[in-house]
Amino acid sequence: MLPLAFLLAIRITPDAAGVQYRQPKLAVVENQIAVTFGSGNAVYFVSSVDSGRSFSSPVKVAETGALMLGHHRGPRVAVTPGAIVISAIAASRPRAQDANLLAWRSTDGGKTWSAAHTLNEVAGSAAEGLHAMAAGGKAPVFATWLDLRNRRTELYGARSADGGASWSKNVLVYQSPDGHICECCHPSAAVDAKGNVYVMWRNWLGGARDMYLARSTDGGLTFAKAEKLGEGTWPLNACPMDGGALAVDPKGAIASIWRRAQDIFLARPGQAETRLGAGKDAAVAIGPDGVYAAWAEAKALQIQRPGKSHPEVLAAEGAAVQLAGSGPVVAAWESNGAIVIETLR
Repeated sequence: MLPLAFLLAIRITPDAAGVQYRQPKLAVVENQIAVTFGSGNAVYFVSSVDSGRSFSSPVKVAETGALMLGHHRGPRVAVTPGAIVISAIAASRPRAQDANLLAWRSTDGGKTWSAAHTLNEVAGSAAEGLHAMAAGGKAPVFATWLDLRNRRTELYGARSADGGASWSKNVLVYQSPDGHICECCHPSAAVDAKGNVYVMWRNWLGGARDMYLARSTDGGLTFAKAEKLGEGTWPLNACPMDGGALAVDPKGAIASIWRRAQDIFLARPGQAETRLGAGKDAAVAIGPDGVYAAWAEAKALQIQRPGKSHPEVLAAEGAAVQLAGSGPVVAAWESNGAIVIETLR
């Protein structure tokens, strides 16, 4: 099957030989598409203000000591009315256990960036290198990460009500009664237009590594009791290093996508999950016509579009696929050291 035809496709290619762009993340607000990615120890940013018809040249946001990249590590981006915020986890040197979650902000559309703000209050507690960040409309920015301050893997968070200029004290999002959550799966976050915050992670309860969701109705200050997603379970004495993805539409409806064993499932809170196909490293977005899902299967990237009975090929090769947007839905992924960005509709 041939790859799909898309409205727009852009390839962001490094200028220097041997440089590789990795782990893209997206934020889409109306006609603005913000994309961040990493290369070596540097964090980069590109953007479009015309719904993906053209993109700016890559801007280096910052160069860190040892940037966390790979296996869903890497920078995240959020767009607010007054600023763009990028976050990333970095250590002082490779393999050092002193990594912190850092955030930068730009108030000129990404041309220049502030100095880094450290989000985790306990130095080095973000050493696992896995985090998420999201914003929604005029609502706060919320970041969440796997935290080791208590010598076990817990989920902490922090919020910013001023576009990343300042951040709240750390909030405990979830602590497993079995001691710790899954140690190597990234969390996901979403914020709706009303300021409700949703956080998803892979738990570890009774030997099962299932996906859980917690909600906050006060902008990320406190979280309600966590609820399990899907009806099945995955007993596993290992870490799959695959945390799935979360999306919320303008009306507050939630869609989650995640891996269990060798399969990808789509689930709404309180409903049974739906199997989409075999694969890993899934992404989800809710467009005007429904839910879009993408994932990796062997070397190819698959996409399931609304109203289609079967997935189609998004790209014959690629990795780290991401989806974002509630108007135009946009996809981005790694491809031979470059970042491909495509507007789906």
